[in-house]
Amino acid sequence: MKAATFVLALAGAALAVPVQADEALAKKHNCLACHTVDKKAVGPAYKDIAKKYKGQNVGAQLEQKVKKGGVGVWGQVPMPPNAAVPDGDVKKLVDWILKQA
Repeated sequence: MKAATFVLALAGAALAVPVQADEALAKKHNCLACHTVDKKAVGPAYKDIAKKYKGQNVGAQLEQKVKKGGVGVWGQVPMPPNAAVPDGDVKKLVDWILKQA
């Protein structure tokens, strides 16, 4: 899937800038109720997730975990399923989280 872009005009020049997931998208889908970027909360910190999976091709696996929920990898507190979050947003969020390392 091609990344979305928007055009930013500066001093008469147009610059295409990729639209990236960030904390705003995590807030929109209530991810930050259980996670933070840099500290463990109910769930693991995004930086810890990124560190654990650094260099691994686990994007699709983590996208499914977000959609279906899970338990056991980070302890016994279950992550509820997030089936209502659009697939495109889940992909952007996972990509963003994995870049936190």
